[in-house]
Amino acid sequence: MHNIVTIAWNLVKRMIGRRRGVIAYILMPGVIVSVIIWMTGGTGDHKTNVLYTNLDSGPAGAHIIAELEKTGDYTLIEKEDAGGLRTGVLNEEGGAGLEIPAGYSASLLTDQSPQIHIYEFKTSAASIALKMKASEIGGRLREVAAAVDAAGNGAAAGTAEGTTGVQAASPSIGTTGMASGTASSTATAREAQLSSILQQAEQHLVGSQKTDYNLYPRESLSIVTGFMLMFLMAMVTSSVSFIMDDRSKRTMMRMFSAPVRSYEIALGNFLGSFTVGVIQVAAVLLVGRYVLNYNYELPMYLYFLILAAFMLVCMGLASTVAGFIRNPNNAGMLNALILTPTCMLGGCFWPISIMPDYMQKAANFVPQKWAIQAADLAATGSGWSELWLPFAVLGLMAVILLAIGSAILRPSESAA
Repeated sequence: MHNIVTIAWNLVKRMIGRRRGVIAYILMPGVIVSVIIWMTGGTGDHKTNVLYTNLDSGPAGAHIIAELEKTGDYTLIEKEDAGGLRTGVLNEEGGAGLEIPAGYSASLLTDQSPQIHIYEFKTSAASIALKMKASEIGGRLREVAAAVDAAGNGAAAGTAEGTTGVQAASPSIGTTGMASGTASSTATAREAQLSSILQQAEQHLVGSQKTDYNLYPRESLSIVTGFMLMFLMAMVTSSVSFIMDDRSKRTMMRMFSAPVRSYEIALGNFLGSFTVGVIQVAAVLLVGRYVLNYNYELPMYLYFLILAAFMLVCMGLASTVAGFIRNPNNAGMLNALILTPTCMLGGCFWPISIMPDYMQKAANFVPQKWAIQAADLAATGSGWSELWLPFAVLGLMAVILLAIGSAILRPSESAA
């Protein structure tokens, strides 16, 4: 055990024992993977810019804007008129534009169905969500306006009966002026009543609480995990190059001449590479979570365990490949022959479900598929009763690859 720890510690010092190694193997992977997270998964929840112009002077138009603002999903940018709104949408100043026409409140109170206009330069999830939200608010406004109109008609009928009696008692009063004044006062009263009701509605005394049962993992999580696995696997090349360098300079041969067995050399290199890999995983997760504020939607410790298990397989793969490759100049072939094909097959670039059946079956033999599956299960709240299978498969792959690497490493041989 002492020999294994000594070899591992020596490899760790050679890789990250100097400032150059810390930058190359710790800082650079964290920065690069963080940029990938930012480009593919976003920086977390963000608001959509929505341009709007409210040409309505009544309470309904102001209510629509207030309700959209209270959702917290939009950053509302006001435009002076419809022309400026359309120009802003064409210039992509916002994800969509919303126009409330003039006389919107009055039209609602006269039992009409005025339309809220939505402008979009290109269809997106944000513009579709805005259409649905505006349609929902418009539907509620029509129901409230209909109730106000019905109540107003009843009051107007009583007022008309009283006016008829007044006209019979005083025939000299002009009927036209009285009718006009009555209609104007009735419209004003209805608008005031609508405004009062909407003000109470905006207080949201009765609300709802959204519960996310995490039945499905977020699509961007699989993309982020896939690119992260690809980059972490690419770091295996550095481990292979160190092992090949030891063999080409006959360092392994000198170690083998001492009382050190072949499996101890393989385990030492494996443990050293895995230690550096774990530090890389921790750096990537911390930068993504606390610098970019990216929500992985699963516990950090569980995500760390998944990536660490994947690194175990990668280190076993490094030991195996180092045993097969006799020329250090051929270490770069690892990317072309192993990394890219397995990442494509394992679902790092696209969902496995879109591949043919025979490729989906072949994906069971690559570690990327099981790591992504474990992350998806953890994101949906699955417990160890379901997570044990991906972890068991990754552990079995690591053991098999490490055993093969120990058997074929042959440290007594020099490079070709």
